[in-house]
Amino acid sequence: MEIRKTRMRYGEEFKRNAIKLVIDGGRNSIEVAEGLGIHANILYRWVREYNKDPENAFPGNGKLKPEDEELRKLKQQLKDVTEERDILKKAVRIFSKTQL
Repeated sequence: MEIRKTRMRYGEEFKRNAIKLVIDGGRNSIEVAEGLGIHANILYRWVREYNKDPENAFPGNGKLKPEDEELRKLKQQLKDVTEERDILKKAVRIFSKTQL
């Protein structure tokens, strides 16, 4: 018999409300976590992420923070340009051999 545990996913609104209970409500993180039915370590991580960058703390599933999205685009551009350069180098070598 195989027991599979599924990972729970919580939305941005749920996370922000939980954080408000800790920060604004002045309640203990452990109490809030128990009340919500989550592990205290999860709540600590959410609070830490929120304190680092409140506006972009929880971008959502499959979405990136603006700076991470820009980095991803720049890496893709670099990959494309490097590929184009390599193709041009090969073409130059091929055409220089045929002229000899």
